[in-house]
Amino acid sequence: MHLDARLIDDLSIIEGDICIIGAGAAGISMALDWISTPYKVILLEGGGFEYDDRVQELYSGKNTGQNYYPLKSARLHYFGGTTGHWGGMCSLFDPIAFQERDWVPMSGWPFSDQELIPYYKRAHGTLNLGEYEFSFNNWQQKDTSLIPLPVSPDIFWNKIWRFGMPSAVRFGTKYKDTIVNAKNIHLYTYANAVEIITNENVSAVTEVIVKNYAGKTHKVRAKHFVMASCAIQNSRLLLASGKQAPKGLGNNNDLVGRHFMEHAELKSAELWLKEPSKLKPYMRNPPNIRAELAMLPQKQAEYKILNGILSFNPLEHGRKKPPYIQSWDNEDPREDRKKTNEIEEKATRKGRFSKIFGSDKYDSFEITMRLEQVPNPLSRVTLSTEKDELGVPRANLNWAFTDMERKSARKIFEILGQQVGIAGIGRVKLLEDLQDEKETSMPASTSGGWHHMGTTRMNNDPKKGVVNSDCKIHGIENLYVAGSSCFPTGGAVNPTYTIVAISLRLSDHLKEKVKT
Repeated sequence: MHLDARLIDDLSIIEGDICIIGAGAAGISMALDWISTPYKVILLEGGGFEYDDRVQELYSGKNTGQNYYPLKSARLHYFGGTTGHWGGMCSLFDPIAFQERDWVPMSGWPFSDQELIPYYKRAHGTLNLGEYEFSFNNWQQKDTSLIPLPVSPDIFWNKIWRFGMPSAVRFGTKYKDTIVNAKNIHLYTYANAVEIITNENVSAVTEVIVKNYAGKTHKVRAKHFVMASCAIQNSRLLLASGKQAPKGLGNNNDLVGRHFMEHAELKSAELWLKEPSKLKPYMRNPPNIRAELAMLPQKQAEYKILNGILSFNPLEHGRKKPPYIQSWDNEDPREDRKKTNEIEEKATRKGRFSKIFGSDKYDSFEITMRLEQVPNPLSRVTLSTEKDELGVPRANLNWAFTDMERKSARKIFEILGQQVGIAGIGRVKLLEDLQDEKETSMPASTSGGWHHMGTTRMNNDPKKGVVNSDCKIHGIENLYVAGSSCFPTGGAVNPTYTIVAISLRLSDHLKEKVKT
């Protein structure tokens, strides 16, 4: 069922068993999982089914610290969320991402990677990825032409990615009819959550206030509430809900909004080969798989570095494409997407998807690293004194790094260079922006992956996390957070696959809770 909150009576009271705030990958995945249950699910989406610049403007904010994309264009604010721009890249978080590492402050999840495997498999179906298989050796047995770089298997391994095609990963189009036609899912569009109201002692949520630019205000009441917006908006809403909690909900220990993480993307090295190669495993191959080069966890521990994964692109194409941080600079995400598509098409001879099933050989490749970020309390979301059209304080983002990120990037490129030399196949050239060994800051060319994580981090100790291992906010019995803002660490892979998995895990937990 679908209702436009601009068109229903002002001051309406909306009631259900579960209220999910946000209809992106997390919120839609959870809603789908509740179809055909006997429970009434309220799904709130701040926008409509199409882009609306007036709604998108609600995401505007200011950046400080490391240069970052305009906040207005860093997420999409309509049904389906930022899956509307997602490239469909899916891979498993490595086991080391879940482990406490003595060289990475604030690392460690409250459960191991094995906890998420059943949910990854369920997410695999949601994302229509086909066979659940992430072993490079298994794919190589099916295609013996997938010959990897001859580097030491004691240092590097080949990590498999799966790709959902756009028709499968655009949640807004793929699942619109399913959600709208579900009898027990009540989707409200143009229903922006602006404040969470609790009881007097702040132990339970009583209602959520929603507004829209039509001037309508509504109250949503439910047994359980789930915040399923992005990491910036989840923390923004918690901080802005200060009627009963002056510091913001869940913020007794000043952790809400802190530990904002992104994947640093660095185009800082080149691979030059003696003999031209396709580097076929590292391009997309049927049925939509690709490998990237990753460092073994024991080597990360030996060198006390972060996890960084390497991809390869023919240099004649890569040199024509500036880092995304230099091209994605417009407040309007439609203009940014148009610009990046044009750059991609001009950079390749065969159009935007030239790497898919390509047959050309090259003697040089651009190496791009996707690097995890240290959970850093100085990397954070705070509230501005400026408010949006609906009266909610805007978000300020301070994207901040430690000296470990630059050290890790240099070391991984350095070790790859040594391995390429030992193998006698060529050389790795480190570019100028990482050459200075004494410099500790990240290069100005550092891009982000549009992967917002960590601002309501998970830890069973309320002094170390905002939510517990069930993604429930400490001290509030019926308020949960879904999605990547719960991630204690961000790994080195795109988060959407894990967002869906952890949201399905939360869904299972709530199905047991709602029975009581």
